[in-house]
Amino acid sequence: MSSQDGPRVPFAVRVVEGPEDLEACFAVRKEVFVVEQEVPAELEYDAYDATAVHVLAVGRDGTALGTGRLLYGADAAGKTGAGPEVGSLGRLAVSAAARGLGVGAALVRGIEAAARELGLTAVDLHAQTQALGFYERLGYTAYGPVFPDAGIDHRGMRRALP
Repeated sequence: MSSQDGPRVPFAVRVVEGPEDLEACFAVRKEVFVVEQEVPAELEYDAYDATAVHVLAVGRDGTALGTGRLLYGADAAGKTGAGPEVGSLGRLAVSAAARGLGVGAALVRGIEAAARELGLTAVDLHAQTQALGFYERLGYTAYGPVFPDAGIDHRGMRRALP
């Protein structure tokens, strides 16, 4: 993250609308997870990508700034251990150049909106421990022990949707 406060960049968050949007999501995930955090690509991309609802944050110029995905139904239940009313937020990534602009929070709210449209009543996630405070500020509550995922410590969190 930069120590300088730059101008706030206008951006929009939308549900992915086709293959170009999905490729933009994958490019952000590659930058953040595979390159920066050294998560093996074979762990980053999975079968859930085909059925998830993906969201994308784009700048005014069309540049992809961030992404995240929502699993629901049987896919989410496999991740959360909860019933079909709980979705699973994951793969939240914001490009280095866009951090500190509110993109991450806007992506979480976009995923929550998609969850509401699907009739879900809560969203669960596995947060990297360094991101717990970010999610707590957005109303998520941590539960359970810390566990490793792709060599990075995580903890379960959940938020009931208002």
